[in-house]
Amino acid sequence: MTIKQIEKLKTPKFLQQIESTLKPLEFLERCAKNCGDLFFINSIGELEILVVSHPQDLQELFNPTNKILAAPAAANEIFKPQVGENSLIVQDGERHQKQRKLMMPPFHGERMVNYGQQICEITQQVVQRLKPGQTFIARHISEAITMKIILKIVFGIDEGLRFKKLENLMTTWLDLTNSPLSASVLLFPPLRKDLGSWSPWGRYLRLRQQIDDLLMAQIWERRQVQSNHFDILSLLIEAKYENGEGMSDAELRDNLLTLLVAGHETTATAIAWALYWIHQQPEVYEKLLHELRSLNTPDALKITQLPYLTAVCQETLRIYPVVLSTFPRITLRSVNLSGYQVASGTYVVPSIYLTHRREDLYPQADKFQPERFINRKYSPYEFWPFGGGSRQCLGQVFALFEMKLILATIVLNYQLKLEEKSPVKPARRGFLIGPQGGVKMSLVAGTPRYTNSKFKIQNSK
Repeated sequence: MTIKQIEKLKTPKFLQQIESTLKPLEFLERCAKNCGDLFFINSIGELEILVVSHPQDLQELFNPTNKILAAPAAANEIFKPQVGENSLIVQDGERHQKQRKLMMPPFHGERMVNYGQQICEITQQVVQRLKPGQTFIARHISEAITMKIILKIVFGIDEGLRFKKLENLMTTWLDLTNSPLSASVLLFPPLRKDLGSWSPWGRYLRLRQQIDDLLMAQIWERRQVQSNHFDILSLLIEAKYENGEGMSDAELRDNLLTLLVAGHETTATAIAWALYWIHQQPEVYEKLLHELRSLNTPDALKITQLPYLTAVCQETLRIYPVVLSTFPRITLRSVNLSGYQVASGTYVVPSIYLTHRREDLYPQADKFQPERFINRKYSPYEFWPFGGGSRQCLGQVFALFEMKLILATIVLNYQLKLEEKSPVKPARRGFLIGPQGGVKMSLVAGTPRYTNSKFKIQNSK
């Protein structure tokens, strides 16, 4: 019997790397069009990678009873300069399992719901600085909101000198790699040359060191005064491994950076996309506003349970997922995928973007249609913006909670206008994909509309 061979891109490796960096969506779409649901690429470091996107193949790979995949830390070495060697992202095996288990509780249950009021208040504080008629970039506003949420709710830092220093440093640090060209120093390790503070990588490292120092100061201070603090840092300091020990200062620092990198720009980008789609399609805006206004007492928990708001967020994360693929995996044994035999030891990158663009799952996949999530329930292998398996996003519940509350607060309290004259296209921002230009909008004169009224969002009682 003849064994079918999975296609490999014939494009030279360096051209694959350039195209996947500068035009990642076009690269993936071209590969899928020419090669189908399974294909090998050479666009990531030195590895030959198998890209997988069919839901049946994903289910075969990620089904925990099959135990086909491992998530090796070595495949995530590229993230070390951002998050540090003690980060959850660059751990594997037993240490990864223990650290993940320790970090999970603060992002779920009643603890998370208690952050609802703070999220809404921070959103109001940022947006109310806009003047009626003022033009602004939606991504800048959403980044300002999510940065303050990270600093206050995650890091536990109150407004003051340290807050301002970290806010400025982290914003500058992340902006250093926000274009396809500047992102190359993260995507291609050979470009990481410290030639002094004037060089791109030298500046990146020096800013990172300043951030490290301030985070360490916050950790040391919080260890001394633990009473009456409910921020995530305080909860992580109190958390203990099974042997009774807690996280070291280095573990705490690197995982705070991980939560920043994984939870700030990702959520901010998704919110900017959502604001674009909501205001680009008036029928979506009117339906969402009607749903939000229908709540007599719009507390945080009730808002996050609204079906159309949920569908708007889901469709936003489907049409242009902020992260195009999951972390790389490696097969522990040979496996048959769609009639092709995949050898043990094969590196696999499941493509979130290609799954979300399948016409058999999402007819007119390039159209923004929230109703598709109301009319159909998708499996975790058909809709999976936060990845899957042992490296599924730790903060996905918190991220959706945050996204819904920020959007609800803005839509209920402020009337915005989209100022883009043509459709907004996606573009690379570091490891992420965001709206090119950030989405130009303006605040309509005469707003805010419902500030200090019954529509001010509260926590559940």
